[in-house]
Amino acid sequence: MGDTFAMGKDAHVAARFAEGADEGRLQYEAPKLLFRGAQRRVWDAAALKGVRSEGGDLVLADGSRFALGEVQAPRWAEAINNPKGRLDKLGVKAGMRVAVLGVADDAIAGELAGRGATLVNDLEALDILFYAADSAAELARIGDLVPTLADKGALWVVSRKGKSAKVKDVEVMAAAKSFGLVDNKVVGFSDTLTALRFTRRKT
Repeated sequence: MGDTFAMGKDAHVAARFAEGADEGRLQYEAPKLLFRGAQRRVWDAAALKGVRSEGGDLVLADGSRFALGEVQAPRWAEAINNPKGRLDKLGVKAGMRVAVLGVADDAIAGELAGRGATLVNDLEALDILFYAADSAAELARIGDLVPTLADKGALWVVSRKGKSAKVKDVEVMAAAKSFGLVDNKVVGFSDTLTALRFTRRKT
């Protein structure tokens, strides 16, 4: 019944709480679980300790139950109990050649080093390129960056999200598509940034 999205998990569910039943949208994006039904409810990391799958339900420590089904309930429990880190979501692995262009994030370099990836300045044969683009001019530069990617390399276009967004995701996708790229994943890069993943179109 549940669907897994790149930024987390999302499903329409029947729910049971101490005060009665409800129905609505359940979303998980580490470290929070959010339910939007008759009431909006949020559980953070501490409240999610001990979450389990039981009879097709996702069951929280406070007794709240969400009917996700026999297949999805265990998957949600596993995702909540063992949340993936940012680099896992971004597909960064040890030994990869990675470059970061213009992304305002003080932690990324240290995370890459801890993962065993090589942060490089020479834009050549890149496994992953993180590129900040928040204007039409920056999107237009994507064409110059495509040749820097290895054959199976990925370009992550990182942009501001929410009310501070300067470009829309459809604009980012249209720009990348015009240079022969296809989008295949979206990830919340940080609290203020979102990232779209692009690779070369298969021929």
